[in-house]
Amino acid sequence: MILSKKRWQVERPDATLVQALQNDLQLSAIAAKILAARGCETTAEAESLLNMTEANVHDPFLMYGMAEAVARIEQALENGQKILVYGDYDADGVTSTTVMLNVLLDLGADVSFKIPNRFIHGYGPHEALFREAYEEGVQLIITVDNGISGIEPVRVAKELGMDVIVTDHHEPGEELPPADIILHPRLPEGHYPFGELAGVGVAFKLAHALYGELPIHLMELVAIGTVADLVPLVDENRYLVKRGIQEMRRSLSPWVQAMCDIASTEQAKITEETIGFYFGPRLNAVGRLGEAAPGVELLLADDSAKASALAKQLNACNTERKDIVKSITDEAIALIESDEKIGNSLVLVVAGEGWNAGVVGIVASRLVEQYYRPTIVLSLDPEKGTAKGSARSIEGFHLYNELAKNRDILPHFGGHPMAAGMTLSLEHVDELRTRLDAQARECLTEEQLTPIVHIDIPLSIDEVSADAIEEISALGPFGTDFPKPVYVLEDVEISSMRKIGAAENHIKMELTNGYDKLDSVGFNKGHLHDELTYGIKISFIGDLQINEWQGRKKAQFMIEDVQTTEWQLFDIRGIRQTARWLNTVPKDEAQFIAFRPATMAYYQSLIGAPITVVDPALSNVEQSDYIVLLDLPQQVQRLEEVLQKTTPSRIYAHFYMPDSQYFSGLPTREQFSWYYKFLKNRPAFPLDMHIADLAKHTGWPLDVLKFMTQVFFELGFVKMESGLTTVNVNAPKQALTEAPSYKQRSEQIEMEQKLVYAPYIELKQWFDERLT
Repeated sequence: MILSKKRWQVERPDATLVQALQNDLQLSAIAAKILAARGCETTAEAESLLNMTEANVHDPFLMYGMAEAVARIEQALENGQKILVYGDYDADGVTSTTVMLNVLLDLGADVSFKIPNRFIHGYGPHEALFREAYEEGVQLIITVDNGISGIEPVRVAKELGMDVIVTDHHEPGEELPPADIILHPRLPEGHYPFGELAGVGVAFKLAHALYGELPIHLMELVAIGTVADLVPLVDENRYLVKRGIQEMRRSLSPWVQAMCDIASTEQAKITEETIGFYFGPRLNAVGRLGEAAPGVELLLADDSAKASALAKQLNACNTERKDIVKSITDEAIALIESDEKIGNSLVLVVAGEGWNAGVVGIVASRLVEQYYRPTIVLSLDPEKGTAKGSARSIEGFHLYNELAKNRDILPHFGGHPMAAGMTLSLEHVDELRTRLDAQARECLTEEQLTPIVHIDIPLSIDEVSADAIEEISALGPFGTDFPKPVYVLEDVEISSMRKIGAAENHIKMELTNGYDKLDSVGFNKGHLHDELTYGIKISFIGDLQINEWQGRKKAQFMIEDVQTTEWQLFDIRGIRQTARWLNTVPKDEAQFIAFRPATMAYYQSLIGAPITVVDPALSNVEQSDYIVLLDLPQQVQRLEEVLQKTTPSRIYAHFYMPDSQYFSGLPTREQFSWYYKFLKNRPAFPLDMHIADLAKHTGWPLDVLKFMTQVFFELGFVKMESGLTTVNVNAPKQALTEAPSYKQRSEQIEMEQKLVYAPYIELKQWFDERLT
């Protein structure tokens, strides 16, 4: 039995709908399941999703304030006014800034940009930077991906005589900034048909309106910001990202090839995962560590050399960011493991002096992955007396609402159910931890503290093919609100498996449903080789990939998690070198069981773990999930009693038998008859003196001859006096099978046949019958 450390929640798409989508759209079963699971309730809806066009992009003038914004910018262009694009330091902000600069430069504007420094200015509009812009002669400020909460800085800008256009997508507060124009897809006064644009999406709408036509050349930037900012990939976001990826694959922009080079990826194979795992993090990295301007300069670069140099700079920042994240994560884990006050809290609150505030959110995510508890990571500044940081949560703990209960010690915080940022006094850090722990104990159950895996695409092996996997890519992009499928193969069997890799830390399997077979690979899952067995039903969670080798494409399942509720038999019979089988056994969890004292004496030093020699009452045998059967008992009933008491989920069958009788077998009736006549014809025969010679003469094993003698003694057929044997001709007739030694040898041979020398499948069946 292997139970996952996560809760598997399997959702099954409507089978009738899946079949209809297959038939009507000529799709594979997997693609049809994905569409059904992603909310397509009709063939028409699925077809619309598959065939998105420019018609899916909404008219930018539907956004409240768009006409006024265009008019004000055109006025600035006509009058030669200086324009400032004021951006943000994350990937969405960097791409938003670049989009706005592109359109304004194309239209001949006198334009510059500023992005606040995370550590000096913090997020959003900053009064000092606005005053600096005024000194530089700026007459119009356009914020991108920020500004909706910058009430006071915008007021200062207006007092200085500058006009301000705010373009943002973050949640508007009760009070809006006194800007001249606000472009926001969710303004109460507006009726824009889609409210989930990223910051770069709002900037793109303004660019669209200024150009007077859809700016296809900017879509690659929109795709990056939209994917990196984790906004829902539905409606026009979906089309913008899909088209943007297509444009990136064939783009001549120097930054695209430069980013592909540092990320070691092929431009023609760019996907949303390339953006999410390679491009986005590098654009984010510069702003996390310092100035974000190099990100904008890269995206604006007009020659390959400059783009390459800037891409390398971003890559170096990303490498440094990774090192910082690892260092802080290691320190945080050390605090959690060493300090019971921190480690025992249901909400982890860890703090360190000088921790980089730009990466603490990433660290919080790492800690949630490891501990699956709501987590706050704070950077302490003793000089200012403040703690500043980020939080990440788990399902069931509404982070914003729970933090809001502590407003008296949390003067500055913001966020949503799963993530938040905050600043508080150093003296209140321990108090916040204590309060949040108490709050969590009131609302979180033991079940909620177990990670959940949402699985929405159950598969059968016969549905998986290289063609089907290629078809899945056409359903992308996958992301927020249109997540990448999580597949499950249920109740399949292993037909072969082996460890792979130089360190044998990976595993390669062939899975089967009894007819079809599917290759599967588990990276860093080599341990499964010692935890899984053949002949049982197993379920796997994972992803689908195509393995291409020498022009041949083959479907492959990438294992991420596994579980089975069946007990398992590990066959370690006949392996003489103890070290070869011992390293496959979880020694600290297993109960080593012997039925004979001699077995314990033999293995004690070899195993290095306690060995239980079963006593007559089984009082020293404990219930155990894992048992190792080192040898066989005298009677099979003893083994059955041990199984009943231990109720194991794993059995390691070794069955060491130095005195095996299976191959010697039982003497035939003719052999007993010959031996009886031999002794009868030789009264007072000195058997002890000549038994070895007799064994050589007959060709029978010595132990067989001794066994036959013991049977005769037990039945009274032969007696021995003063070392001489004499046949008792008056002994009552009895069957040979009545002799205790005959019964024992017969049982021993039968037990060895069933347990020691039987094929694996028969041994498994024998245990099955007794465990069920």
